[in-house]
Amino acid sequence: MKMPLLAASLALGFASVTAIAAPTAVVEGVQMPAWVERGGTREPLSPGMELRAADKISTGANARILLRMAEGSQVKLGENALLALDSLGQRQENKQTYVQAALAIARGAFRFTTDARAKLTSRREVDIRVATVTAGIRGTDLWGKSADDRDIVCLIEGAISVQRDSEAPVAMNQALQFYIAPKAGGQRDASRAASLAAVSPQQLQQWAAETEIAAGQGAARRGGRWKVIAAASANQNESLAVYDRLRAEGFAASIFPTGAAESRSYEVRIGGLPNKAEADALAGRLEPLLGARPRTAM
Repeated sequence: MKMPLLAASLALGFASVTAIAAPTAVVEGVQMPAWVERGGTREPLSPGMELRAADKISTGANARILLRMAEGSQVKLGENALLALDSLGQRQENKQTYVQAALAIARGAFRFTTDARAKLTSRREVDIRVATVTAGIRGTDLWGKSADDRDIVCLIEGAISVQRDSEAPVAMNQALQFYIAPKAGGQRDASRAASLAAVSPQQLQQWAAETEIAAGQGAARRGGRWKVIAAASANQNESLAVYDRLRAEGFAASIFPTGAAESRSYEVRIGGLPNKAEADALAGRLEPLLGARPRTAM
């Protein structure tokens, strides 16, 4: 699928390089439902999952995702978003991690952030394409969104250059600036010029909330030890039906046999919840889907 585009690039020079095998991107947190499409198959996204080039990540209603690149940068996605990992790669450069990636945002909100330590210990060349605008990043914190009527790029920190199609590039080097490119029917609106303006802290806070995993929403995290038990039955087919339904809906369920052979039961679990409060929140979200409230356990 060919995507319309907004691209953000950060490039630094490099010396001798050595390929390394560590994953280039890992899922740190998921507020389900969310999926990864890989090799023609679609499965729920789960914390700890390693991502590969050509993976497509999508989110459902009220979903959020937190991805971590190998050099420490974070990529966050909001609800009803679609992200394609066009390419992912990394090298070791003189004891520094050098990451190359091309990410394409077809719809929804995203945020790309590099923390202070990553700035000092790593190098990156990351292209982020979002709809009709191209942004070349020299900064470290960027928020953007592709909607039906407009594409937005907001500079939170650093400096970027933005460009819509063949129009002249526009330099942005002041924090809390945003570039807005109107669209019509999902395509560039040639009758309306793109513009640059300042964003208020209040507006930025609202935008940022679209990509943040908030407490109390039932999000799973890498290393979380709590779980939701969605079904427990001696009838394997009944448990498999619940398992299949949850995974089709974008919830990363697993099925486990428990007990001795003569009293075997099959549990359908969603793990990775960081605490009881998040497990209870996810159980509440699953109750309408399952027709009964699941129990939680550590």
